[in-house]
Amino acid sequence: MAKIHYKAVWLSDIHLGNKDCKAEFLLTFLQSISVDTLYLVGDIVDMWQMEKQFRWPETHNRVMHKLMQMSNSGTRVVYLPGNHDAPIQKYSGMAFGDIAIERELVHTTANGKRYLVLHGDQFDADVTLGKFHAWIGDKGYDLLLFLNRWYNRFRAWRNSHYWSLAGYIKKHIKGANKAIERYRAAGCRHAAERGLDGIICGHIHHPESLMVNGIHYINDGDWIENCSALVEDNNGQLSLIHFNEYLKHSGNVSVLADFIKTGKAA
Repeated sequence: MAKIHYKAVWLSDIHLGNKDCKAEFLLTFLQSISVDTLYLVGDIVDMWQMEKQFRWPETHNRVMHKLMQMSNSGTRVVYLPGNHDAPIQKYSGMAFGDIAIERELVHTTANGKRYLVLHGDQFDADVTLGKFHAWIGDKGYDLLLFLNRWYNRFRAWRNSHYWSLAGYIKKHIKGANKAIERYRAAGCRHAAERGLDGIICGHIHHPESLMVNGIHYINDGDWIENCSALVEDNNGQLSLIHFNEYLKHSGNVSVLADFIKTGKAA
């Protein structure tokens, strides 16, 4: 299959080391593209989860090797650490081999638009309602992922494609929607104060692209629930893509079908 070329790609919240990471899907996506600049927008390795229980399957190892291979083969790779990989934040401005480390930066598209790029945990103080509510949210999210995991095992048994039950439930929880709105507003305000055209972030596992008071807000999503990425073509057009739909449009639907049946992707 011919590779699809992008000027830039943004990935966040991969959470390697977490049992809910969809490393197989991500690896298939990475193998199908070529890209000039790859932004890893935080929470790439889930150090929080690995402190509780170390888990590192071969597929997670293959994703790391693929990222390093891309950085050694002409792709500019920039790692913008988030809260789950916070220890890497102290290396901002440095590089590990061919991978640059930055806490945040400004990306200029091919058509001259300027976007602030950062993970988004910088806005937590504007979103959370206190430690107790944050704890409740964390426990609730664990439950959502548990339900999502078993629901999709049932769908696989029925030969149905992956679907984010967790994402669907979050969209219908009033408190979650309120937190997303506050997060979005904080990010857009930050970009506006710096005179930029928009902001690209992750962190909250809620992919979307919309205009807010003249600021283009883009959340590139995650590879825990939504399996989504942001891409820029050679004309500067930015597009959110979801793995399931991507495979359908690229003509590689068999990859998803094989994964559903066997739990493995090529």
